[in-house]
Amino acid sequence: MLLAMSITRRVTFRLYPSKTQAQKLSYWRRMHKDLYNAALYHRKTEYQKFGNRVDYIQQQNCLPAFKKEWPEYVELGSHALQATIKRVDFAYTRFFKGLGKYPRFKSIRHYSGWTYPCISGWKIETEGKNGYLTLSNLGRIQMRGKARTWGKPTTCTIVFRNGYWYASITVQCQPQRETGTGSVGIDLGCKEAITLSTGEKIAKPDFLEAGQNKVKNASKRLRRKRSSNRNKRVKASRRWKKERLKVSKLQRKVTRQREDWLHKTTSNIVSGNSLIAGEQLNVKGMTASAKKGKRKKQKAGLNRSILEVGFGIIGDLLTYKAAEAGGFYLESPTRELKPTQRCAQCWELTPKTLKDRTHFCSNPLCGHIEDRDVNAAQVNVIWARGQELASLDGESLSSTSCSKHEATGDEEASETSSMRLAWAR
Repeated sequence: MLLAMSITRRVTFRLYPSKTQAQKLSYWRRMHKDLYNAALYHRKTEYQKFGNRVDYIQQQNCLPAFKKEWPEYVELGSHALQATIKRVDFAYTRFFKGLGKYPRFKSIRHYSGWTYPCISGWKIETEGKNGYLTLSNLGRIQMRGKARTWGKPTTCTIVFRNGYWYASITVQCQPQRETGTGSVGIDLGCKEAITLSTGEKIAKPDFLEAGQNKVKNASKRLRRKRSSNRNKRVKASRRWKKERLKVSKLQRKVTRQREDWLHKTTSNIVSGNSLIAGEQLNVKGMTASAKKGKRKKQKAGLNRSILEVGFGIIGDLLTYKAAEAGGFYLESPTRELKPTQRCAQCWELTPKTLKDRTHFCSNPLCGHIEDRDVNAAQVNVIWARGQELASLDGESLSSTSCSKHEATGDEEASETSSMRLAWAR
């Protein structure tokens, strides 16, 4: 009997603290921000003035003396303070690896919260739906939310976002999903958000465009108000602050609508297919700003369309959902395979431009005609099946190392099949 593998999932609950608890949470958030800035200043000055490199262990060992000088930090808990110091270490690690810029001091606006890295300092009372969260030296806080799969809580992060408090909790669980035995290829686009190899097309919902128009109109009204200017020492007007809250609220609604639509769409795809094939996309490069002298407005509109569909999120959602269902999500190498230009029937390359929306195969012996996006999705799923056959072929070769494989007429039935398998290998 095979045991299900335990994996980590994150669940977010909204907190409903009392007025006194909310004030104390805000005070603790500001203290963690000050500790982060102090740790960053310590590392920076030690290296610039004395040439000493300070690491996480050294700063962690300074915490007992630090709490003697500032006793108000005692009630925050030692593990939470260590996690804040670890954030500084993580920022420097990213900088030295070339993944981020040099760490900067944080203002209270850009410091969202703090983390309890273990089960010490907090306790949760729930089975995955609503419940209560108890924090040391603060008390019991009501929370609302629902987890799809609940398990053993491991860490807790308190987050303040847009005027509301949240608890982001990681749990060790064994999620399960239902899936079918089919296989499908997908192709992402701006006109039709998702095109399946079966010919089905999933359009971008109208409410996303309607929400973006509301954001656009609200942003116009915001620009008419007096904004802040630190260089000229000009403060933002009350009307600007009020309108900025409206814009932020509309943006959050559009974001939630998009995420909800993406989750439902990807779950529907996984529920009927155990093998899903997409393509590798460089979303960062696709959404880069236009170069100087190019058509900047047109490129900005294209970038907006790509980001509205969620090119960078769909692959991640399909990956973890297919894994939960026991299936697979594979991405074809776009640069080598060229699914948009390759024929799904004869595997011949037919160059196309963006205005060519129908695939006409250039091979006179094939003459295949298909919608451009449907053909690309079919190429992806054929490539993925070739990968599956290649893996099964490798397993059979390893299990029968002494057997001789003789080529027969059936195995070499067509040159197209061998070309597809060659791509898989």
